[in-house]
Amino acid sequence: MIEPSLQAESDKLARSWMQHDAGMLRDYLVAGVEDPRLNLQSVLSRHFLARALTGERLSALMEAECRFAAAMNWLTWLARRLGDTEELELVLYALRRGADNAEGIEIPGFVAQTFNGLPANAGSATIPNYIESLLSGIRLVKGQVRLHNPSLETFRKLWSKALKAELPDRDARRSPRNSAQTSFPQPSTLNSQPLSVLEPACGSANDYRFLHAYGLARRVSYTGFDLCAKNIENARALYPGISFTVGNVFDIAAPDKAFDLCFVHDLFEHLSLEGIQTAVKEVCRVTRQGLCIGFFNMDEVRDHQVQPVDDYHWNLLSMARMRELFAGCGFAASVVHIGSFLHQKIGCDQTHNPNAYTFLLRPT
Repeated sequence: MIEPSLQAESDKLARSWMQHDAGMLRDYLVAGVEDPRLNLQSVLSRHFLARALTGERLSALMEAECRFAAAMNWLTWLARRLGDTEELELVLYALRRGADNAEGIEIPGFVAQTFNGLPANAGSATIPNYIESLLSGIRLVKGQVRLHNPSLETFRKLWSKALKAELPDRDARRSPRNSAQTSFPQPSTLNSQPLSVLEPACGSANDYRFLHAYGLARRVSYTGFDLCAKNIENARALYPGISFTVGNVFDIAAPDKAFDLCFVHDLFEHLSLEGIQTAVKEVCRVTRQGLCIGFFNMDEVRDHQVQPVDDYHWNLLSMARMRELFAGCGFAASVVHIGSFLHQKIGCDQTHNPNAYTFLLRPT
């Protein structure tokens, strides 16, 4: 039973989303910096599921995909900023020569390093030179940059192939082999059942469509819900037969520990303080093995900074307070600051959102 104050908040949230056109809701979070093929938080949520299925056996492919996301984000930003194929050809020429700039266009060191290391092997996968193919394949159409989509699809193809080899369809419902080497989560109690995965605030299948395209969806039992009926209509139209429902994170319609895993993107900043506490308790209540939570507006400040905007919120969340809240619900967080991750792991100092964090949570 939802408290009256939270029901009122839910009604406002639903209204704030329902005012938008269904086509806009379907498309706006899967392009540009939010493109789940390149958005590192979406990439990490797919890796969260892949690790639960395969342990660390595909870790080299995961590392390579993080570098791919960083390099392609910079290159697609550059392409849109320049809007000129001749200048992009100069960038490619400079990369081939090992130069760090192209007639005044500075090339980040990690991009040059990545280019020089391609093609590369990641386990049994061969990573092609996606930088070369992207810069060679960009076109101008009516004065607008048209990105080379096959280059953006590089890791979709690699993941589909890798998962087919690691988890053929006949094995898709089995628990991971070599589970002792699985980092986390470790769904060792699954036996012959598929991993059950919950996604609150699923939108118009914004991330599910990439779970499907990358070969993960066939290997899990997925449930998504959203407060906005238009989003659910979109999701069902895209993927008939998949469990998409209108639902409320303040009162998830599932028994305790009903799902092995849960992942959520860009939800908690839009809730009141009471709503945040209730939503955290609910996602923890229904999850057994682990959660992956993406935040878009978080900082290492002492307390949450509440910022109401019309019918919802755009809060700046305290990393420490959110970590404490999950701990109080029985889950310990490994915290990934996306900007620091890019700097430390890849040498990339460019990020479109310095306030992006991902929590990887496991039961204590």
